[in-house]
Amino acid sequence: MASMNTTSSSAPAADQQDFYGYVPNRDVCITFVVLFSVSAAIHLIEAVYWRMSWLYATACFAGVSEILGWSARLWSSYSPLAEDPYIMQLCVTIIAPSPLVAALFIIFGRISERLGPHYGRLTPIQYSIIFLTCDIISLVTQGVGGGIAGSSINNQSDVDLGGHIMLAGIIFQLTSIIIFVILMMEFFIRYAMDKPVRPPRKGSDLAESSLAVRGVLTRKLQLLILGLLMMTAFLVIRSVYRTIELINGFEGEIIRTEIWFNIFDGAMVVCATYTLNVLHPGWLLESVYAETPQVLLEDMSPKNSLVPLNFAQDNAVSEAW
Repeated sequence: MASMNTTSSSAPAADQQDFYGYVPNRDVCITFVVLFSVSAAIHLIEAVYWRMSWLYATACFAGVSEILGWSARLWSSYSPLAEDPYIMQLCVTIIAPSPLVAALFIIFGRISERLGPHYGRLTPIQYSIIFLTCDIISLVTQGVGGGIAGSSINNQSDVDLGGHIMLAGIIFQLTSIIIFVILMMEFFIRYAMDKPVRPPRKGSDLAESSLAVRGVLTRKLQLLILGLLMMTAFLVIRSVYRTIELINGFEGEIIRTEIWFNIFDGAMVVCATYTLNVLHPGWLLESVYAETPQVLLEDMSPKNSLVPLNFAQDNAVSEAW
């Protein structure tokens, strides 16, 4: 096992591997640093080009965090006895995907706004506020736990305490994601069956009238929903893995087996972040209006006449997000 996890010519002694239970594979670490660097750079370009400032604090920040975490693991491959890189990767890799999870909530909020907020249990802004708050709580909890565990390597009781706090944070995040998935799937089912949760809002002005529309599921929106579901699946798999890993503790077989971390943490987050790169809301969401220039709304006057709604005029609402 040592020869598989070490790229140096001579394997370190067993006591040199006590932090991880192995020495991080140098080639794997370099690969993930490069992959996350490329993705983060693309996200930055996309955020600037599409003028989506919320991507700086979500996708871009997640990418930079992953770069730091995997750089620390790369450092450990050269200095397996050093505590600093171990502490750094322990704290950073546990919280790095959280901003990416936040992007899921924002994207779904915008999708629900387009297809019809009245099909959802919550309003678009409520989805963002509630689940972003949960994500922040999870991020802080995991960060605190990682800090306690990493800074108390020689004190087993503190290490266990930090591990339990990290576990609580990741379980809380997993629970919030599962609840989000349930609400999201309910929304899509209700939209498909045209059974809103509540009556659509009725108003005389264009902004209020748009809330009464059963939005058109364009090809671009279908691709964006596909991307949203793929990202959610990748991040759920990662959260399940980290939960099982921490339940077993820092001396458990799972956390001390490198291949599982590479596949179920690193690879899952890579898949999620590149999915967002390709199926990006910039060209899938902001351009959707060009495909649906007009939608007929039922006027609430006694004559039941129909009035047109030009979705291009609603771009100001989109930018408010």
